[in-house]
Amino acid sequence: MPWWAPILLTIGLLGLMLILQLVTVTAVTIGEIMLLGRDPDSTTLSPLMLLAVNLSLALTGVIAAVLTRIVAKVPLRTLLAAPHRPSAGRLGTCLTIFTLLVLAALGISELLAPQPQSISGVALTGTTIGLLAVALLTTPLQAAGEELLFRGTIMPAISSWVRPVRPALVLGVAVSTVLFGISHASIDPWLLAYYTVFGLSMAVMAIISKGLEAPIAFHVANNVVMMAIGSVFNDGAELTLDRSVGMGGPFMLTFIALDLLAVGVVWLIERRRNVSSLNAE
Repeated sequence: MPWWAPILLTIGLLGLMLILQLVTVTAVTIGEIMLLGRDPDSTTLSPLMLLAVNLSLALTGVIAAVLTRIVAKVPLRTLLAAPHRPSAGRLGTCLTIFTLLVLAALGISELLAPQPQSISGVALTGTTIGLLAVALLTTPLQAAGEELLFRGTIMPAISSWVRPVRPALVLGVAVSTVLFGISHASIDPWLLAYYTVFGLSMAVMAIISKGLEAPIAFHVANNVVMMAIGSVFNDGAELTLDRSVGMGGPFMLTFIALDLLAVGVVWLIERRRNVSSLNAE
């Protein structure tokens, strides 16, 4: 890339991400206030708001891929995986394993630090059904969009400033990871640490597997399971995403450990695949 291209892509795409979310959520908020009598001071997340956020992030990822194709001449296939072709089998395998790991981590976290939600908080309302439907149908698109943006575009773009491979990887991983953590808008040290380790884990997965299938699978499994459980165990109400100081805590160590374990799983999968390829030859 020309030296200016990574700056243009990074600043432009992050700005676009924020603008799209602001515009779509504001439009939904105004519509719900006018048509549904929503409290203007409410900060909860309705099904329509969740839909707006998810689709705006998915659209940002698509635009990131298109701009990378135009600016860097990198086709989508290469953006998703190189030198091998994008693999649905690799994606499906990782998605299955990671879903089980996320569920296990939630169970362990609940045993170590029980949360206020419990089985008594389950209520099947229209809001619950709406949130579940949106989470299951569009959260995978949101997760894939973030991976296309941060690991598919920003990480290799920043890396292009340095020629030697290893220093280039370190630079790209560091910058994309910091930006990913900051983009989640939390100053709680525990939450910020979690988001940063999550982003770092996605970057390392992409490097190990030479593609975005594994990070997309883990991102999808993590977000879909978290959103689905959060929707069900919420007394039938809208979601509250509070990232303020004090919302994190030592219990986040379970999920940080999950991120690191997922990296190890990807390494084992790729190692086994490489050994199988050598044996086949």
